[in-house]
Amino acid sequence: MNGYNNWEYNNFRPRQRRGPKIFTYICLMLITSLVTSAAVGGALYSKFSGELEEVRNTASASASGVTKVSNPSGNIALNDVLSQGSSVTSIAKKASPSIVGIRTTVASQSSRFYDIPSSSGEGSGVIISEDGYIMTNYHVVSNADPKSGISNRTTLEVFLHDKRQVEAEFIGGDSQNDLAVIKINLDDITPAELGDSSKLQVGELAVAIGNPLGIEFMGSVTSGIVSAMNRTVTIGDNTLTLIQTDAAINPGNSGGALLNSQGKVIGINTAKISVSGVEGLGFAIPINIAKPIVDQLIMFGYVKGRPMIGIGGNEITEVFSQIYNIPIGIYITEVSRGSGAYNAGLKKGDVLVSLAGKEVKTMKDVDTIKKKYKAGDTVDIVIVRDGKKQNLKLTFSEEK
Repeated sequence: MNGYNNWEYNNFRPRQRRGPKIFTYICLMLITSLVTSAAVGGALYSKFSGELEEVRNTASASASGVTKVSNPSGNIALNDVLSQGSSVTSIAKKASPSIVGIRTTVASQSSRFYDIPSSSGEGSGVIISEDGYIMTNYHVVSNADPKSGISNRTTLEVFLHDKRQVEAEFIGGDSQNDLAVIKINLDDITPAELGDSSKLQVGELAVAIGNPLGIEFMGSVTSGIVSAMNRTVTIGDNTLTLIQTDAAINPGNSGGALLNSQGKVIGINTAKISVSGVEGLGFAIPINIAKPIVDQLIMFGYVKGRPMIGIGGNEITEVFSQIYNIPIGIYITEVSRGSGAYNAGLKKGDVLVSLAGKEVKTMKDVDTIKKKYKAGDTVDIVIVRDGKKQNLKLTFSEEK
């Protein structure tokens, strides 16, 4: 970050002050420029006035409305001539009732040894069905996931566009793709219309609706363009393929909608690059990636077919390897009963050094290899037990 700021500063040079002669010369140049501009401007005004009149006349003659007209200088789009702002207004009116605010509140906890104060977080969501299913980011509602261990102390609330407020139920979450589904029980709600992110083109209009900085700014609308497609972005331990946009996205926008010019959801806003001196780098999960995952979360509560090994472990670095005379790899601290690792015969204290024929040194290595397979696939693994290597077969179980 400092390097960027220094680069920006070091490339800025203040203008040096000139003497009286150069000042006189600049004044003469300005006067000449003004006279020339007036002459050219008059000619351009005359030409443009005629073309604008032709546009108006053609538009008036069309009973059904005209989007383009021919004229000596080519086609002119009336929508562009009138205002792009009007299209953003239409998008906001159509989609805003489908965008909700989400708040999670974790109650305080006390014991003889420690006190944990209450905490809360806020984000956005998109209504996707008339029976109350809402799509959002997993990180917005992760505290309400039973796997979090604190869901029994977590309250999940939804705030609607029409000021209604209701508690919600956690349905399912996928931390790998940062997607989750929650549900409310209310009548008279408006589901969003979903678009097709495969048809997006760089440069087309993109509108973001959500709650930047929380419920206080609920329903904020920002607009920009689709800056790029298929951006590979690593967030934490997960690598996602995202839409890049320059529509303003801020904390609290997470889980809200990125919309196209028809007011259809083409992405779920999930992240931005927040670095000093950097603006307009927001990212959204393409709806074509999100929709199949969300459908499975609604149907099963998890993503079917995703492989699981079933171990917990610590990474053995080169330093620890030398100190304790054990190989570099994953020291297994626990094995889940009934998992692929359990059925393969792995035990606490084993060191996993190879998975599917590839050396593993970190848990990220394990996850990267695992993602190339599905539940039910069988691979070779190598472990070290009591100082001796063993070759085993592991069949991936299903992560639920």
